[in-house]
Amino acid sequence: MGVTDPAGPVMDRDEVDRALARLGQEHEAIETSLLALQDHAGRRLLEGAELSGVTQERWQATEDRITLLWSYFDAYTAALRGAREIRARRRWSSREDLAELTELLRGTSVAVADPGNGRLSESFSLAELVDRMNEMYATSLDLVVTADAVWSALPARIDLLAAELQRTRQLAHSVGVRPGEHPAGDDLERITRTLTRLRKDVIRDPLAFWVPARGSSAPGGGRPDTTVYDREARALEDVRREIDAVLTVRQDAEARLIRLRDVLSRADRTLAEARTARGEVLAKIAATEVPVVSGPPTVLQEQLATAAEYRRGAQWHRLSPLLESLEQRAEDELLRAREQLTAVTAPLAVRAELRGRLDAYKAKVARHGLAEDPFLVERYDAARRMLWSAPCDLRVAEGAVLRYQRAAAELLDGAPEDRKGDQ
Repeated sequence: MGVTDPAGPVMDRDEVDRALARLGQEHEAIETSLLALQDHAGRRLLEGAELSGVTQERWQATEDRITLLWSYFDAYTAALRGAREIRARRRWSSREDLAELTELLRGTSVAVADPGNGRLSESFSLAELVDRMNEMYATSLDLVVTADAVWSALPARIDLLAAELQRTRQLAHSVGVRPGEHPAGDDLERITRTLTRLRKDVIRDPLAFWVPARGSSAPGGGRPDTTVYDREARALEDVRREIDAVLTVRQDAEARLIRLRDVLSRADRTLAEARTARGEVLAKIAATEVPVVSGPPTVLQEQLATAAEYRRGAQWHRLSPLLESLEQRAEDELLRAREQLTAVTAPLAVRAELRGRLDAYKAKVARHGLAEDPFLVERYDAARRMLWSAPCDLRVAEGAVLRYQRAAAELLDGAPEDRKGDQ
């Protein structure tokens, strides 16, 4: 039976070395996680925001927890450093050193100040300290991720709905739908007030707008609470239908002209985007034939102006067939513009797919412990240089990605080819 101490049987040298290696890996993982938490966008937003309600209360507790977490980590670092120093005294540690190391590595040898619990300090074993840090980190990360998820989702959606609300208000005003004169006008005013208040509340208290997922222990498990947003979006849609009904009765022709202008405007913007994208493709992608983008639909614009003249002159018999023809041709023009945009940006999509495939294989190789293989590193660097350089030759880059994939597959299958011959 071996010598024992309060921490249990004294560890031998191999056990000490294995324990130090494992603790070193845990130390590195914890440090990486803490630094990532420190730099998390949600954490920075929480620090700079003017909070209220449940978010203010929970963030204050989380800030204290993160501060204590760093104190725990510093104590863990110091204990690990002390154990390493003892182990480094001699190549073959003495029995006294091994007993001391056993106490450090397995005993409750780490004292950490913890004023939050009303005690000057609390003692842990290294394993207990790791468990405590993991628990505190998960709780802190959950709050940060949750707040960030709400801020990333709801304000942007509210802003989009507010922009649609503004367009609807302008349209309502143009047909005489105003507050105090029409119920839809009153509804628009109420929706405006509600959205303004909702956005303010979301910014100040994001955690009040979070629905946790049942049974989920993952950080940020759940979804933003969109109950109020959805209700107001439905209300705005109802108002829009009422305004459409008014337009149908009072200004059907004008509404159709407005829609036509909008479709043609989107077609013009899409073609302009396609022309810009074509220049980008020509600059970034080599040896690629990029389709020429057509000009704006001037004929349709001229016919639209004619339709407006017919409306002003009350020439309804001429306006009706012209509008029917224009509506179909405008939709066709928008579809053609979108197809041109898709066609000119196809090389960029191919390059993005190749980049994603290259990085996916690199991650797969890394999971199997082959990330540092010189042959794979060389193949990966060659493919990456081609994909991240301008102009990029897609054919050559695809060949480089395929060569990296094949080399990775062969190594993963345990049957590498003759690398010298393949180079």
